[in-house]
Amino acid sequence: MSPRRSYDQYCSAARALDVVGDRWTLLIVRELLAGPRRYTDLHADLPGVSTDVLASRLKDMERDGLTTRRRLPPPGAAYVYELTGHGRELLSVLQALGEWGAPLLGDRRATDAVRAHWFALPLSRVLRDAGAGTGLVEVRLEEGEFHLWAGAEEGPVYGEGPAPEEPDARLTFDTATCVAVARGELSLPDAVREGRVEVRGEGALAKELREA
Repeated sequence: MSPRRSYDQYCSAARALDVVGDRWTLLIVRELLAGPRRYTDLHADLPGVSTDVLASRLKDMERDGLTTRRRLPPPGAAYVYELTGHGRELLSVLQALGEWGAPLLGDRRATDAVRAHWFALPLSRVLRDAGAGTGLVEVRLEEGEFHLWAGAEEGPVYGEGPAPEEPDARLTFDTATCVAVARGELSLPDAVREGRVEVRGEGALAKELREA
C-alpha cells in the first residue's frame, strides 16, 4: 500500500482528489460498477495497467473505503473486489466526467483499446437524460454485448454479455451511431426514428423508446 499523498489544501475538491486523483483509480471504479470482479478480470479490462500498479491501487481504494475484498463461497473460492456504497457514489462523477470528455474522443486511434461495456455508462446517462424509465436493457455492438440497469439506484449499473434475464429492451447499434449518441451529436430518439438503432422487446421501456 502506497502512503497517501495529499494536496494539503482545505478544499473539498482537493480532498476528493487526494482519494481518487491517482491514475487508474476512477477507471477501476468504472469496472467495479459492473459488480464484483476478480483481479484477473480487472487486469484484462484495464489494458495498459501493470500488475503492481493495479494491486497498489486496489489496496489504496480498500484503505480509503471505496472497495472491499471478499472470498467467494465454493466452488468459486476466488477473491473478488467490489465497491462500497461510498465507492458507488462515484457513478455520478464518472458520468459527468464522461459527458465532459465526450467531445475529446474524436476518431478512434490505432492504439486505442476498446471494450463494448465501456459504452454502458454513457448510454445509461443518455437514457436518464432522455427521461426513459427504469429497466434492464441489453445492448449489442460490433465489439460485443453488454447489459445495463437503467435508473438503478443500487447494485450493479451494468454487466458484460447478454442480459441475465429477459430484458425490458434490446438495442442494436453500429459503433459510429453509439459514439454519436454518447457524444450528444445524435439523440437516442432520433437515432431510433432514423433506423440507426434497432429496438426490440415488449417491455414498457422498449415501447417508450420506439414511441419517443
